[in-house]
Amino acid sequence: MKYTYQYRIYPETSQKLTLNNLLRICRYLYNRMLGERFNWWEQNRCPINACPLICHLSELKDKPNYYNQKKKLPELKKAIVEVKHSGEHLDFSQVYSIVLQDVCKRVEATFSRFVAGDNNGKRSGKPRFKNQSRYRSLTFPNADDSWLKFSSINGKWLYILIPKIGLIKVRYHRIIPDGSKIKQISLTKN
Repeated sequence: MKYTYQYRIYPETSQKLTLNNLLRICRYLYNRMLGERFNWWEQNRCPINACPLICHLSELKDKPNYYNQKKKLPELKKAIVEVKHSGEHLDFSQVYSIVLQDVCKRVEATFSRFVAGDNNGKRSGKPRFKNQSRYRSLTFPNADDSWLKFSSINGKWLYILIPKIGLIKVRYHRIIPDGSKIKQISLTKN
């Protein structure tokens, strides 16, 4: 059986800055990958009312998918990326690689719902580029029980060891059932 428990975290000031920076990098990557997919979508289309004999498409581009975009991540982690519109420099090596792969998975799910639709064939609307208020979570899909550190002070506090961030203090208000295993941790900014 799967459980989802939500706890409040109390990061230190330096951890808050690091988490905000990681969110910024993941948001930029999400928007960049979504932009690549929209470019492909626009370049490989022809209007319905145009005659196929007259309508000429340039050479078709390869469709960006989860695996193609995931292959680019090691290159991004090697160099510092400059954001053109703001001049900001982003260092992708600060982000845990599994988190970046999860961003690729989010883009894949979003765009496939737009193109293919659900089981009934109903397509969802065009995916949005995410701003600061819309992209608020980091997911660590490979978390396990070794990430949890229990405190001996009244049993009210729990510590989570997040890679590249450190120990984050967590309010332990609900006991995790015996025999359960941690599978994933998501940090959401509210």
